[in-house]
Amino acid sequence: MAQAPFTIQQRLTQIALTYRNAALIADRVLPRIPVVSQAFKWSKFTVADGYSIPDTRVGRKSVVNQIDWTATEQNDATLDYGLDDAIPLADILTAQAAMDIQGVMPIDPEARSTELLTSLVALDRENRVANGSNGLFVLGTYPAANRSTLAGTTQWSDFTNSDPVQAILTALDTPLVRPNVAIFGQAVWSKVRTHPKVTAAVYPSGGNATGGGSAVSRQAFADLFELEEVLVGQSWYNTAKPGQTASMARLWGKHAAFIYRSPNPLSTQGDVTFGFTAQWGDKVAGTIADDPKIGLRGGTLVRVGESVKEVVAANDVAYFYQNAVA
Repeated sequence: MAQAPFTIQQRLTQIALTYRNAALIADRVLPRIPVVSQAFKWSKFTVADGYSIPDTRVGRKSVVNQIDWTATEQNDATLDYGLDDAIPLADILTAQAAMDIQGVMPIDPEARSTELLTSLVALDRENRVANGSNGLFVLGTYPAANRSTLAGTTQWSDFTNSDPVQAILTALDTPLVRPNVAIFGQAVWSKVRTHPKVTAAVYPSGGNATGGGSAVSRQAFADLFELEEVLVGQSWYNTAKPGQTASMARLWGKHAAFIYRSPNPLSTQGDVTFGFTAQWGDKVAGTIADDPKIGLRGGTLVRVGESVKEVVAANDVAYFYQNAVA
């Protein structure tokens, strides 16, 4: 059997699995669920089935009333996402020449490449979760009754006229299932945590344990609104075209979302959840060695990737505020 040109390297795969950018939150917004093949199915039940009140009374000799569950089988499939990086043989030889007496290279070109590629693949996933076709921060992802666009004095950056406390309570009370996770862009969180109405609600006496009283912690905010977690999208991305001067912007924008995230989306009880990420197989990282097309002397191609599909399964157990701050 001919040997495959792409070889998975265990040491590189470990880098791909363990390298994390603390600013990325996609895996906590849409948790990963393993699937057994690239093609997968999931069932979407109707709202009416779970909330219609049936006649449960049974006569002494009558037939017990039966109900019918209405579910639509959804056919889906994971997509492959990955990146390559070409390392000229000259770079590898230079690193090997610098190896110390203990056999350790000060810089491992393949390991460094794997870290960078892993970071970029993860950043692309972060962008899909935030701004993709069914992204968390896309207005059309949500039903009309579960979204609002703020402007002017209603935006939470207006500390005098806006009231984020009441706005957030409305967002939590609107969906049929109360959201348990809040997601903010960093620009929104910086304003919300210092908004006078929020700080007054958390610290009615005008101070906190440290005596500051000017900003609330994520945990204090979660406790105030009875949330399980507060997530803040902090990542940056370059909006400029290749070759142009970098222009940095916040990937998560100036929006806020409140979603219900099931603590156990794999439950056989069929617990509803806003969304999930289907993942086929493990993340991969490896090399294609002796590629003659790289430079004068050839080189090694490093590849990192994964097979995933981000799915919004129940957009009605969430609420979205577009342009939450100016």
